Amino acid sequence: MRVPRPGPGLLGPLLLPLLLAGGCGALSFQLPAQTRKCLKEEMHRDVMVTGEYEVSEAGAPGARTDLRVTDSSGHLLYSKEDAKKGKFAFTTDDYEIYEICFESHAQSVGFRVPDQLITLNVKHGVEARNYEDIAKAEKLKPLEVDLRRLEDLSESIVKDFAYMKQREEEMRDTNESTSTRVLYFSIFSMLCLVGLATWQVCYLRRFFKAKKLIE
Repeated sequence: MRVPRPGPGLLGPLLLPLLLAGGCGALSFQLPAQTRKCLKEEMHRDVMVTGEYEVSEAGAPGARTDLRVTDSSGHLLYSKEDAKKGKFAFTTDDYEIYEICFESHAQSVGFRVPDQLITLNVKHGVEARNYEDIAKAEKLKPLEVDLRRLEDLSESIVKDFAYMKQREEEMRDTNESTSTRVLYFSIFSMLCLVGLATWQVCYLRRFFKAKKLIE
């Protein structure tokens, strides 16, 4: 896992596709003063996402860390100024890239400001659901809860396979379309070359006849 170290005031995106995988443990990273670090992930439609975060108290006096969760269109899904510790949750509206950003704001001081430790635990899909609450609401037995969890997991896997099949079909259509265009372009190029060669032969023949070099 590679964590970039951006300089002050620069954007430091963390592209961590494994962060939102089911069952993933908490992620910890250092956030230098006056920097911003973001975690991005592509998510399917109608997927529940939950997260817990904690920001260490170490830092310059008066420093604060803001948290923002947005989609690729810039729509704000969650925002917290001076985030210390808390939770957030949202359900995706469409398939796109979602971004979780922590930004440090600290006044310039005469000494080096210590980095803040960010701890983030994000879950999605089946892992994000609280089956204890579901069991209490629907009065399910432990075995029924396990069956419900397996049912939801199977449904999630089926959706993933359906999405992969759709992407494979789109890629195949794109490849076929590209191959057809390349074929047409090759034929057009060959016709242009044949036409150019024919014109050159005719032109040279007329030129040599005009100079009476050939009959």
